[in-house]
Amino acid sequence: MLGLVATACRDQPVAGVPPLPSAPPAPSDDPAQAVLASAEEPPPDAGERAFVAERVHGQGAAMGTHVTFAAYTTPSTDARKTRAAFDAAIEEIKRIEALMTTWRDSEVTRINAAAGKAPVKVSAETFDVIREAVRTSELSEGTFDITFHTLHGLWKFDEDLDPHPPADKDVKARLAFVGYRNIKLDAAAQTVMLTKDKTQIGLGGIAKGYAVDMAAKVLERAGLTSFFVQAGGDLLTRGRKPDGAEWQAGIRDPRGPEGKYFARLPVTDHAFSTAGDYERAYVVGGKRYHHIIDPRTGQPATGCRSVTIWAPTALLADEIDDAVFVLGPEKGMALVESIDGVGAVIVDAKNNVGVSKRLHGKLELVGPPTNGI
Repeated sequence: MLGLVATACRDQPVAGVPPLPSAPPAPSDDPAQAVLASAEEPPPDAGERAFVAERVHGQGAAMGTHVTFAAYTTPSTDARKTRAAFDAAIEEIKRIEALMTTWRDSEVTRINAAAGKAPVKVSAETFDVIREAVRTSELSEGTFDITFHTLHGLWKFDEDLDPHPPADKDVKARLAFVGYRNIKLDAAAQTVMLTKDKTQIGLGGIAKGYAVDMAAKVLERAGLTSFFVQAGGDLLTRGRKPDGAEWQAGIRDPRGPEGKYFARLPVTDHAFSTAGDYERAYVVGGKRYHHIIDPRTGQPATGCRSVTIWAPTALLADEIDDAVFVLGPEKGMALVESIDGVGAVIVDAKNNVGVSKRLHGKLELVGPPTNGI
């Protein structure tokens, strides 16, 4: 998980990567727009005082994680409007969650229910996120693959935590239905079909990044120009602090105590996302098992301890960190270097730290990561 510790780089196009689709026009019942509109009443007259930017904090919960905000007020967006913008951003994240969750009825659960039977028409947003996921599967040799959800229930790392790895035979039986090529997309009809009846998809490795990007758009619509949004390990910043200082992101020590960081990186108008083997994990027989599953084997990936990705969008950072983690330090770093505007900090299985070329001269190492299982 990233921790924001203080305030790096301009957005750059991603070679060969289509830009993140912009949001569709907001419907009249858009909850985020409704919250923003509720704050349009003019505040009490404060007189002719010189404007001084105020730092405002906010928080909430969505997508099964803690969401935090910080922003500086502007002459047109005071503290009251800023807090309303945070509320609207939370509503936006919840709207996306309702489309893409697998925990209750959604467009994704309907796709899964129709696996092997029929295509399912979905919204433009859900279609575009799934299409982006398939594109990244192709780029990453299938190491990022939303059909990993076919293995759901075998490994128990969430509220159902059970420190007993599943039997190999059970994993192998499910693996026959894992594979992004089992996803059939029809852009003209805007439908998604799973061609095998036991294939399932989950957008847990990409939807949160997309939601962070969309939450940032809500804050921008509200008039904010210097802020960050963080949902779990996904972070996006905009602008600099009023004094010109950059926001600073801390990278957690994967074997250190919670709250300890081994590196810091200034980040402006960029996203950060960390995939680590420490949040949802257990150790049995001297071996660590964790939730980042290699879709090719059905087993936890073993090449890395943590991967932090710096990218132009939170969506891109969110999906690429898992791919790099599964690929391992050498192939993973090669993938990072091949995508314009993307950088990485990798702690490999032997506790070595690798830094991509784009982050040379930017990253500050506080100290070596703690060793351990």
